[in-house]
Amino acid sequence: MFDTVTLRILANHSRAAAENMARTLFRTAHSAFVKETQDFTVMILDPQGRTVAVPMDFGATWYPGLTCGRAIGMIDDYRPGDVGFTNDPYSGYLATHAPDTHLWKPVFHDGEIVAWTAGHIHNTDMGGAVPASLSRSLTEIHQEGLRFPPMKLMREGVFDEQILKIMATNVRKPDLNVGDIKALVGALNTGERKVLSMIEKFGIETFREGLGELLDYAEAQARGVLADIPDGRYSFADYADEDSVEGNPCRLNLTLTIEGDSAVLDFTGSDPQLASSLNVPSGGDPRHSMLLVGIYYVLYTLKPGILLNQGLTRPFTCITPEGTVLNPQFPAAVGMRSLTCARLRSVIFGAFSQAIPQRLPAAPAGNNCIVNVMTTDERRRRTVIAAVNPVVGGGGAMPHRDGTNGSGADAAYLKNTPIEITEAETPIQFVRYGLRPDSGGAGRWRGGLATEMAFRVFAPDSRITARNRDRSFFRPWGVLGGRAAGLSDMVVNPGTPEERRLGNTDIAVLQPGDVLSIHSAGGGGRGDPFEREAWRVALDVARGYVGEASALQDYGVVIREGVLDEAATTALRAARAPAGALPHFHFGPERESYERSWTTEAYDALTAILAALPVHWRFFVKTEIFAARRAADGRQSVEEAFAAVRRRFPQIPQITQGIETAEACG
Repeated sequence: MFDTVTLRILANHSRAAAENMARTLFRTAHSAFVKETQDFTVMILDPQGRTVAVPMDFGATWYPGLTCGRAIGMIDDYRPGDVGFTNDPYSGYLATHAPDTHLWKPVFHDGEIVAWTAGHIHNTDMGGAVPASLSRSLTEIHQEGLRFPPMKLMREGVFDEQILKIMATNVRKPDLNVGDIKALVGALNTGERKVLSMIEKFGIETFREGLGELLDYAEAQARGVLADIPDGRYSFADYADEDSVEGNPCRLNLTLTIEGDSAVLDFTGSDPQLASSLNVPSGGDPRHSMLLVGIYYVLYTLKPGILLNQGLTRPFTCITPEGTVLNPQFPAAVGMRSLTCARLRSVIFGAFSQAIPQRLPAAPAGNNCIVNVMTTDERRRRTVIAAVNPVVGGGGAMPHRDGTNGSGADAAYLKNTPIEITEAETPIQFVRYGLRPDSGGAGRWRGGLATEMAFRVFAPDSRITARNRDRSFFRPWGVLGGRAAGLSDMVVNPGTPEERRLGNTDIAVLQPGDVLSIHSAGGGGRGDPFEREAWRVALDVARGYVGEASALQDYGVVIREGVLDEAATTALRAARAPAGALPHFHFGPERESYERSWTTEAYDALTAILAALPVHWRFFVKTEIFAARRAADGRQSVEEAFAAVRRRFPQIPQITQGIETAEACG
């Protein structure tokens, strides 16, 4: 049994090793998306492939609970210098969409594997139907680019050139892919040296035992956090705007049950797997890291000193029925799983907000839009494909301060690229890049402001992909009297006769001179806006965060020609009718209107019907039920709508659950 001091020393050494790996990758990567945006991970794994250490200052923050064991085990006979890799979401359930290429390397000591170094990079492009490989419009995994099941990329220190040749033949910018992969191999080598240095310092037995102790320690910390949260069942649902292109809302539903120092996250009631790429390939793993990203944020918010490793996941069990959006069957498309994961985090935050309302913030924007441009560089006479910049929204208002502007909480790890670098590497011209006024939810603590970006292209048929476009209909919610935030949007040639609003469309083709403007959602507000100090509102107006009209309407603060009128403000606020009991959540008029028809009871009935159908029928039937109810102005029950659908399509299989009422209505 380790004493706490020794364990902390080993934890710091392990984290330092991971930080060194990250710095190696950061300094040697080729694509802007890795070296600037930092969409990558690195980690130290124990012999079973469980993550024991990740960096704190570099890369994506989604994977401290990652387990690589299933993928590692699909390769036999590892030798020193071998490197395994995969990007196939359905082989070992390590990669979660094709651009994420995961690599791992065994660390040998006296002929025995004592650890692994591992990581992933997001390749700018892996081939497929669209530039950058990802769009919600894709309907099966085969459209999303080249896939490699777990196999050896390097054998005893030598690259398999056939694999690199296959990749180079099928992707749009092979130099970026191969360059980033080699940079990641360099990071794995750095990690290997650091692990061997730790073994030399601590001794093999101490190191071996210490890795297990680090996992146990993180588990104990997580259980301690849970034990301080009131036991109970907390239900929450949230929506992605569309389940497919111009489709219906995609609902994620959670029942969180906390009992003592453990918790169950039951996602029953979430939508069936979709005929679009929003599915999350969890493989039914009850502790899949993608399902628990929101948990990492909650735990770290409540205990900032917590160790980030796979031990955090042990107190949690996720239930994801097979054939649903969080546990799809092959060959469902999964490229846009990050959009669904953003909403998944919002669902987890909403459930925990009910359990500990005084300790958690309002909803973050939850739409980290990644913009890629494929265009012709007339200066160099070549095609360019590059990530431009993430358009990340505001953070939700905190219990003690305003939400973070433009870099919202659960997506803040995506770094922005300086526009000078982007313009030097990509033939576009930025028109605007900054914060969007009046986009944060009003509250005692204001939600963080949205990001707004606009750029002009110069070549014909310039193709833009803007993945994770969302929150153009369902707003990030406010809490405890705070208001929901502003919506997102994407517009071509704003303010001109040629203006076109694209909403959640994530593919656009632009012509020379066209301007594309994208803005994210803001973060939700927290607390009664009329309790915000008038001087804070006046400062927001002076900074351009809030307009004078919004200050008056949302906060009851009178500002005339930039000057706070304290007397008029006091009188206006005093004249307001008593607010009464404030609801826990404010969702905005769009969701309130939607849920007058699609109530919890209606969704329960829909879930029962869809769960009883074969998987390949579910999305179709859901779509038809929505259409039937829409045609009846929402007056039809779900069961009546299903009966009408069955009369039109008698080939829909007979079911015994959730059908009795519908048959009677028929």
